[in-house]
Amino acid sequence: MKDQYDLIVVGAGPAGSIAATTAAKKGLSVLMLEKRQEIGEPVRCAEGVGKKRLRQHIEPDEKWLCGEVSSAKIISPNGTTLTMAEEDAGSEVGYVLDRKIFDRTLVELSGEAGVDIMVKARVTGLIIEGETVCGVEMMHLGKTYSIRSKLVIGADGVESKVGRWAGIDTSLKPSHIETCAQFLVSGIDIDQSSCHFYMGNKVAPGGYVWLFPKGNNMANVGIGILGSRAGKKKPIEYLTEFVETNYPNGAILEQVAGAVPASGPIEKTIASGLMLVGDAARQSDPFTGGGISNAMDAGMYAGEVAAEAIAQNDVSEKMLQEYERRWRGSFGNEIANNLIVKETFFSLSDEDLDSLAGSIKDVDFKEMDLIDFISALFKANKKLLWNLRPLFTQKLKQKFSGLTKFKR
Repeated sequence: MKDQYDLIVVGAGPAGSIAATTAAKKGLSVLMLEKRQEIGEPVRCAEGVGKKRLRQHIEPDEKWLCGEVSSAKIISPNGTTLTMAEEDAGSEVGYVLDRKIFDRTLVELSGEAGVDIMVKARVTGLIIEGETVCGVEMMHLGKTYSIRSKLVIGADGVESKVGRWAGIDTSLKPSHIETCAQFLVSGIDIDQSSCHFYMGNKVAPGGYVWLFPKGNNMANVGIGILGSRAGKKKPIEYLTEFVETNYPNGAILEQVAGAVPASGPIEKTIASGLMLVGDAARQSDPFTGGGISNAMDAGMYAGEVAAEAIAQNDVSEKMLQEYERRWRGSFGNEIANNLIVKETFFSLSDEDLDSLAGSIKDVDFKEMDLIDFISALFKANKKLLWNLRPLFTQKLKQKFSGLTKFKR
């Protein structure tokens, strides 16, 4: 470890690793700090990720792939099941990962690119001169260090302190947090080609229960509940009841708990000398909770902009606006739209959800594109889904705009 770097990355999850690797490959000296003593531990993730976006960053490897799914089954409270093909089911449907091995692989690639890596390195504050972040204060094995850098990237997760220290408002209301619990369950007989999502206030108020198959009759069985809807009953209690009711012969091998931001885009993710990525930047999908793809994309954009800013000797907030432009232009609108979807669907009663599922249960999704699906859903449930009208109108405009351009 040196006392000065071009870039310091705080956090060694997918967002931090991709940012560090991208910047190092562009010639920057990079230090990546991880507060935990092991990369990839604990796993606070359903471990699902879309195939296309994953392949933009790394080629799939059997050593960290547990399964491959081709569809998602959405189950309403009365058991009505809707099946969607993987390409229409969201950014977390496609591969099921072993996050412990996956995260370590990404960090290994960072090391191969020349990144200095430290675990059990807890950042305790930022070095700020004037209004510009220019390094970090950290502790490692009982000793304190001041390490300077031209830029800092905060990839320190949902509990992020880096953004707050730099004056960025990353606060979350209870209605903007999904409190989660997950079991790794063995001995359960489920369709290994599909992810399962159980909706309803009885099983998961303000959220849903998920099953991601991991092969050998194992699956990640988890739950996310809005913080504002949790009440006296904890997520792990809901999850235990679900497993005992639906998989009484299953054995729980692992148990984790955590939180996922579900706030939609925050006002800004930059300050002079600083960028935030991943959950620290609240870039996870507020409806599904999926965040791996967005985190990796954001890490790549941040690494690229870091190299450009340092090459121009300009790490001002104005210069770093380019990072904001790239990630918001890539997936920021989707996050904002899915916040509206979340607030609409999670406000519905179980009876409403059953009505919604029943209205389109006979629809052949394979014969429909996304616009046709939204149109059918909206037309059959205008009263229930009136809040989604702006999204429906926006998507139609995009569709017909594209057709007009094609005809020209």
